[in-house]
Amino acid sequence: MTEQRTTGRPSVDDGARLVSALFDGVFDQLARWREAIGAGPTETTPSKLDELAATLVLPSLIADDAVLIGAGFIAAPDYVRGRDVHFAWWLGPLDDNPLLGTTDGPTKLDLSTRGYADYLRDFRSLEWYSIPETTHQTHITGPYVDHLCTCDYIVTLTMPTEIDGTMIGVVGADIYVKRLEKELLPTLLAIERPVTLVNEQGRVMVSTDPTLAAGTLLPDRPPATGASRYELLACAGTPFALAFEEDAS
Repeated sequence: MTEQRTTGRPSVDDGARLVSALFDGVFDQLARWREAIGAGPTETTPSKLDELAATLVLPSLIADDAVLIGAGFIAAPDYVRGRDVHFAWWLGPLDDNPLLGTTDGPTKLDLSTRGYADYLRDFRSLEWYSIPETTHQTHITGPYVDHLCTCDYIVTLTMPTEIDGTMIGVVGADIYVKRLEKELLPTLLAIERPVTLVNEQGRVMVSTDPTLAAGTLLPDRPPATGASRYELLACAGTPFALAFEEDAS
């Protein structure tokens, strides 16, 4: 279903297009990183891979008003010489992070300092890696609480990287859900009815309804209104949809 604009205010369709454009922009960036990494050697060392990944992702992490909070390349097993697990991954500047405190520059993820990160030794089973590996397509994971780096709600975008048909890893980027709010709420709040961005499972990401917190599940029917149910409008190019109240009239 689409909604016809009847006033000069943005419509639900406009909100859905904004969501699509935001994620399209990030995937365009990932595609450029993938091309650069895929053009590299068939075998590489940790230091060379880290140097290449840093050159690619750091400008996006330290830019003024950066959208991304984390980015990098996660290598497939055996791609990096002598390493079963290698994360060439950086975090942008952090504000009062429980693990790293407040930082004013990029920080490289150091798995050796994460004693609770043993689950990453089987990272191929994790959604952000396993689905791109299986489908050879881009993927968005989340929203979920990132206990490894940000300790906050994020979404993770990943894209498979291949050399001569063999997957060598994924390029990826993390976005705070609260950063999505900053990007989307000015437009969503101008829509005449409450709207809520949800994932495929109906989990709330961003909402103009103050009763719907990020991470909660969308209820079966809108609370405290005359509407009987929610309509869903897909956001093209993403697994997300905008939920809005069915016209009670």
